[in-house]
Amino acid sequence: MPDIVLTTINARYTHASLGLRYLKANLGPFEARSQIVEFVLGLRTEDMVERILALEPRIVGLGVYIWNVDEATRLAAQLKQVAPNVRLVIGGPEVSYELEGQRIYALADHVITGPGDVSFVTLCRQLLDGPRPLNKVIAGEQPELSELALPYSLYSDEDIAHRHLYVEASRGCPFRCEFCLSALDKTAWPFETQALLDELATMYRRGARNFRFVDRTFNLKIATSLKILEFFLQRIEQAPDEPLFVHFELVPDHLPIALREVIARFPAGTLQFEIGIQTWNPQVQALISRKQNNQKAIENIGWLVAHSGAHLHVDLIAGLPGEDLASFGAGFDKLVTLKPHEIQVGILKRLRGAPIARHQQDYALQFNPDAPYNVLATDRIGFSDMQRIARFARYWDLFGNSGRFPRTLQRLLGDKPFEQFMAFCDWLHAKTDATNRLSMERQFELAFEWLTGPTKIPESQPQSSVENGQPLERRPSSTHLSADLIADYNDSGGRGRPRFIPQLQHRPDTESVRTRSFAKPPRQGRHQEQGS
Repeated sequence: MPDIVLTTINARYTHASLGLRYLKANLGPFEARSQIVEFVLGLRTEDMVERILALEPRIVGLGVYIWNVDEATRLAAQLKQVAPNVRLVIGGPEVSYELEGQRIYALADHVITGPGDVSFVTLCRQLLDGPRPLNKVIAGEQPELSELALPYSLYSDEDIAHRHLYVEASRGCPFRCEFCLSALDKTAWPFETQALLDELATMYRRGARNFRFVDRTFNLKIATSLKILEFFLQRIEQAPDEPLFVHFELVPDHLPIALREVIARFPAGTLQFEIGIQTWNPQVQALISRKQNNQKAIENIGWLVAHSGAHLHVDLIAGLPGEDLASFGAGFDKLVTLKPHEIQVGILKRLRGAPIARHQQDYALQFNPDAPYNVLATDRIGFSDMQRIARFARYWDLFGNSGRFPRTLQRLLGDKPFEQFMAFCDWLHAKTDATNRLSMERQFELAFEWLTGPTKIPESQPQSSVENGQPLERRPSSTHLSADLIADYNDSGGRGRPRFIPQLQHRPDTESVRTRSFAKPPRQGRHQEQGS
């Protein structure tokens, strides 16, 4: 039985905790006396506690994050209730700042704030061999990355076959964006590149094909970026038929020619780039200490769309101090014109310790007191409109980001994407009172109803053919609308018969049901096929 159990509650089964594996890899003489036990949100707390205690640990290390703090608190409470002699050590970003008042802090025996790679093994030695530490709160020691044992061998064969494999080439961030905890970092610290490449090679030989880099600024140091990209290109050249998927987070305004040339060599769908725009408003950028050359960012995203096969996932944040609904909508419209594959609409969150809190009074930022601490209202966006944006984000994920509506989406957006899609969202909410219980078939039926409803010009009725002496394009007929919807529905694997599909017009085609490799997520696959 292990003396030490390392545990956390992941958001999904496909997520494998990199943090737990770092802790275990760096336990030194205690590594053999430890075991990782991972859970997923939604499990019964009693079942999690039972599984942990069946191992009869003396120490339980629990990773606490914004997505699991409520469940982790319940787990901690039950664990201490039935096994008070087990030492509970908590760590993670959610318990690294503003500890007072947190229930989980009161339940824990010890809290490690900040990095735990070095400090956790020291604490375990004291708890197991003595003398017992006097302090409840232990400030995590910033490790020398060259001295850390890398954790990648701790990914199991099951992890490699079925889960995202998180890796990192660096830690920290040199930028100061105030909504992010990385604003507190002094700089970015790189791992030794060759040591990382050796680990990646071993993982690849074991069958790993899905790599997700967690670096905040992967393209900050171009020489390192090129070495890592060349590593994956070599594997593609050696085995061109092998599936491969690699995710990076890019600084949007830093894409020099040398990096472009390498990116352009990757097959379509192999690379995914997460690009944080967050806001296009220069005044808001200055207010939150975000340095970004907007014109460079526009040029770089445009180049990636036109000249690479990378899947682009671009982030916007609603509710930033100083930004109103019109400014956010204009930013969304600008991104739509750039045509990334996905636009992730996020709501500002007040992460514990993040400097964004300094604007709370001046801009009347009203945050949810409970996780995930999302902003509920600002001096520029009231509560009702913030709720509309939150629904917009969820509906956009269904109709925009899913890749299921490539033809129909253009009709939903028109020439005023934010305004028209927001109107669609308002109607959807009034019609269904739901944002997460809509089947695929129901989504298609709702899109058809909205586009042909009484508030719309009938699709079969042309608009005036001339205005101010200039000919106007006629609206397409309902037949064309149905054809677009049917094509989107069939391409998405639909097998029902929604009411917009005329009899005999829908011909199920088994070849349209996609077969997907484990390396490429389904959503990215849909976007890739649309571009091919």
